[in-house]
Amino acid sequence: MGTTSTFHPALIYDDNAAALADTGLPGTFGQLREQVELAGVPLDRLSQVILTHQDIDHIGGLPELAHGREKPLEVRAHAADKPYIDGTKPLIKLNAQRLAALTQGLTDGELARFERMFSPATAPNVNRTLADGDTLDVDGGVVVIHTPGHTPGHVSLYHRRTKTLIAGDAMVVSEGRLMGPAPAMTPDMDSALRSLGKLAAFDIERVLCYHGGWFEGNANDRIAELASGS
Repeated sequence: MGTTSTFHPALIYDDNAAALADTGLPGTFGQLREQVELAGVPLDRLSQVILTHQDIDHIGGLPELAHGREKPLEVRAHAADKPYIDGTKPLIKLNAQRLAALTQGLTDGELARFERMFSPATAPNVNRTLADGDTLDVDGGVVVIHTPGHTPGHVSLYHRRTKTLIAGDAMVVSEGRLMGPAPAMTPDMDSALRSLGKLAAFDIERVLCYHGGWFEGNANDRIAELASGS
């Protein structure tokens, strides 16, 4: 019997712009589209995708999201992860056997789009790179925080208006408790913990983790504990 995973992409939008942080696994586009439209945002309003990092469960929905659009998506990621997302370097945590298993259920069209998008021969997927301290002009401003460790180009996002940290995989929520990144999937744990120390500069009231969902209450104190190795 297979296992079921729940992911938490983030939709950030106002009257003028809509941005999506992360896109799910290959084959999950239908669920992603349903959730975006349930929020009252038609998919054609989505103008930009922010990829927190290169892992397949964050970039796998990009080919279907980009397919058939009249206006191309602006796809943003940190420069350190760009070559992996573009397909010019192999994803650092994904072997061929695992990739084959994840794409096994795709239709012929979906598989062709996936293979074409992540082929070194195609145009780059990331058409605008992110850097630490950049501010994205959507819904009051979203600050980019370079939080390497889980991957070299991992970024977290701070939504100023709601004081929300979109953590990607820099942290996880497990049984309601905010925890550091999963050690088995974090090649450079020392850097990952140092990255958490950077978050002390932000007034964080709640955290959205891609794995585990929401954490609210004393977020800054808990992040400081994690950064210190507690």
